[in-house]
Amino acid sequence: MIGRLRGAVAAKAPPQVLIDVQGVGYEVDVPMSTFCALPGLGEPVTLLTHQVVREDAHILFGFLSAEEREAFRQLIKISGVGPRTALSLLSGLSVGDLSEAVARQEAGRLVKVPGIGKKTAERLLLELKGKLADALPGAGSVALGSAQADISQALLALGYSDKEAQAAVKSLPADIGVAEGIRQALKALSR
Repeated sequence: MIGRLRGAVAAKAPPQVLIDVQGVGYEVDVPMSTFCALPGLGEPVTLLTHQVVREDAHILFGFLSAEEREAFRQLIKISGVGPRTALSLLSGLSVGDLSEAVARQEAGRLVKVPGIGKKTAERLLLELKGKLADALPGAGSVALGSAQADISQALLALGYSDKEAQAAVKSLPADIGVAEGIRQALKALSR
């Protein structure tokens, strides 16, 4: 597997760059965050890569930071999320923003990314819970309490909007249990 490329930027055409490594040109797909931070043509660059081998193609995905590559790898492990969708997510949200959205269980932030629907966003939030915090220092600090996050998830599953669920959870005492919290939140939302 190719894990890193060091060479010169030979061409740029979003979302792909061509990296010249001692005369060999590697086509690398990158998220827009990496694309915008790349140096000019002919300048040296080092990209951390993830190689996807399929029956019909070998595709390289490149990242300027280890955190971004790790987030990409976590995303593609999720059923229904392929490399293109993961690249789209990392183009629409920084790794910090994605981690914060997962920690706060904010599906609304993920749905704003092209190609991400409500069901995919909810699956992402569920499967990434606790995984991105390990990759990013300080990412878990923005999380709601465990019970509050569970209450919020239950309200979202019942069809309430992100905004309604967040407002209901904020009105609850911090030390409330999940079952009692759901009951009180539903009472507050029914008024």
